[in-house]
Amino acid sequence: MAATEDCQHAEEIQADAEPPIPASERGKDRILDACKSQDIDELRDIAIAPGGFLSDHLRSRAWPILLGFDASAASDSSLSTSSPWRHLPCHRDEEQVKLDVNRSFVYYPNAPNSDNSQAQLEEKKAELSDLITQVLRQQPYLCYFQGYHDICQVLLLVLPAALRTLAVARLSVLRIRDFMLPTLAPAIVQLRLIPDLLQAVDPGLCEHLSRNEPYFALSDTLTMFAHNVQRYSDIARLFDALIAREQVFSIYVFTQIVLRRRDELLEHEEPDMLHFALSKLPPDLDLDAVVTEAALLFDRHPPESLRSWRRISSASVLKTTRNAKVLSRQSLQDGQAFF
Repeated sequence: MAATEDCQHAEEIQADAEPPIPASERGKDRILDACKSQDIDELRDIAIAPGGFLSDHLRSRAWPILLGFDASAASDSSLSTSSPWRHLPCHRDEEQVKLDVNRSFVYYPNAPNSDNSQAQLEEKKAELSDLITQVLRQQPYLCYFQGYHDICQVLLLVLPAALRTLAVARLSVLRIRDFMLPTLAPAIVQLRLIPDLLQAVDPGLCEHLSRNEPYFALSDTLTMFAHNVQRYSDIARLFDALIAREQVFSIYVFTQIVLRRRDELLEHEEPDMLHFALSKLPPDLDLDAVVTEAALLFDRHPPESLRSWRRISSASVLKTTRNAKVLSRQSLQDGQAFF
C-alpha cells in the first residue's frame, strides 16, 4: 500500500515538473508536421481552424506548398530575382502599376519588421513595383487589374524575398487568372453565385438584396479582401484560408459576411445605401468565425449545387482549382493554356 502511494506521489511530482504543452506550441508542431509531409488535406484543415497558420514564419512554410511549389525552387533562374527580367519587353500595363504602387501600404504600416519610416515605405514600394513588373513581363499575356497590387503587397509582407516571385506568379496564373483576362466578364459571372447561396440559406435576405446586382462584392472577391481588410494580422490570417481552399471559397466568405450582417442590411431600404453598405466591410469582423462558418456553408451547399455554377467556364479558376491536389500539380504552362 505504501509503495503504491509513493508511486502516485512520484507521478504527481513529475506531472508538476512537466507542465502541459501550450496550445500554440501544439498548433505550431501540427503545422510543421503537415509541411514536412506536404499533407495538403491537413494544411487545409489547419487553415480553417482558429488562427490559421499562426505566424508569418509558418505561413512561409505552408503557402508555397499550397501554391504548388517547393520553396527551394525559388532559386530557379527563370523566376528568381537574379533573372534578367528587366531586359524583357515592358508590359502594356506598367504605367497603371506605378500609379497603384504609389498608393500602396496604406493599411499595413504596422506589419512585422516594419519601422514605419518613410525610407522603408519607399523601399517596400520599390520592391512591390519590381515584383509585379517581373511577374507581368514574364507572363505578358496576363492583364493587370486595379487591386492586384493589394494582393501582391500581402505576399510581399508575409513571404521572404526568395519566395515572392514564384508565389505571385502561381497565384496569378493558377488562382486569380479569371481576373487577369482582357475583360472582367468572367469575374462578374462568379458573383452570380452569391445570390444562389443566399437563396439557399436565407431567401428573405436574398429577396431584400435582389434589388441590387451583386457588383457590390467585386472589390472584395477581386482583391481577396486585401483592399478592404485594414488590419495586417486579419488579412494574413484570411489569406491562410483563401490560399488553402478552392478559389470559389472567397465567394463563400463574402456570403457568410453578408449573412452575419443580416439585421443591419435589412434596415437599408434605398438601393444606393444598400450597395454602399455591402461594398464596405465592418472593421470588427471576427474573421476566425467567418472562415469557420464559410467552410460549413461550403459543405452544406457545394458550388455544384448552385444554379449559376453551370455558367462558369470549364477553364475558369473556379473549376480548375476545385481539387486542391490537382491544383498543386498544375504548371504555369497549364495556366496559360486555360487562359
